[in-house]
Amino acid sequence: MIITDTHTHLYSEAFDEDREEMIQRALDNDVKRFFIPAIDSGTTQAMYDLERRYPEQMFLMMGLHPTSVSETVEEELTHVEEQLKKRKFYAIGEIGIDLYWDKSFLEAQRKAFKRQIQLAKSYKLPIVIHCREAFEEVFEVLEEEKGKDLYGIFHCFTGTKAQAEQAIGYQMKLGIGGVSTFKNGKIDQFLNEIDLKHIVLETDSPYLAPKPYRGKRNESAYVMKVAEKLAEVYDLSLEDVALQTTKNSKEVFGI
Repeated sequence: MIITDTHTHLYSEAFDEDREEMIQRALDNDVKRFFIPAIDSGTTQAMYDLERRYPEQMFLMMGLHPTSVSETVEEELTHVEEQLKKRKFYAIGEIGIDLYWDKSFLEAQRKAFKRQIQLAKSYKLPIVIHCREAFEEVFEVLEEEKGKDLYGIFHCFTGTKAQAEQAIGYQMKLGIGGVSTFKNGKIDQFLNEIDLKHIVLETDSPYLAPKPYRGKRNESAYVMKVAEKLAEVYDLSLEDVALQTTKNSKEVFGI
């Protein structure tokens, strides 16, 4: 059985004390493929170091996270463009709009999101979307950019069934993680009405640990708890969930 964690920040400082042991726990739990989102220029070298240590398991993305959009946005986007010219990446991400912490950079976030979608199109890459308290704003940009060359993953999807269907309509898979195991997570109430072919697994480590680890540091081994939840929701075996969601991840990332 092969399980894919489509979104994990394994380079995070939260893992500095035990990174190798933590990754080994995931490998021992059949998690064999890790897709690593970028945040900003400050995380690039740590991502490269991680890939150098685990070249067969780590697949890197490049992008500017919306919460890193500030007065330095132009320099950061230039960094993204320079890295894309140098080497292969498997997605542009994570990109999007986040209005939870700060609404003052909304227009800059919107422009950065749009510009990075256009980069993804030019490199024929998927996008990985970060959306927090910004579904309307994200969908506005996707509507402007929609087409056969726009596709990817709606990371950490926590919206309604209608929003799920709208995201799927833009050729997005839904990234399902620890929130699906929360009592108040709500998405498990309609997930079985969404075909499993539209779902990929993720942890967003070190954030959003699933039950029974909620509130603690998340890690990629815990994606198994998400897979178990989906097996329950869809009334399938764990193996079937692993097989289908990994197949879905290959459709998106091309590997």
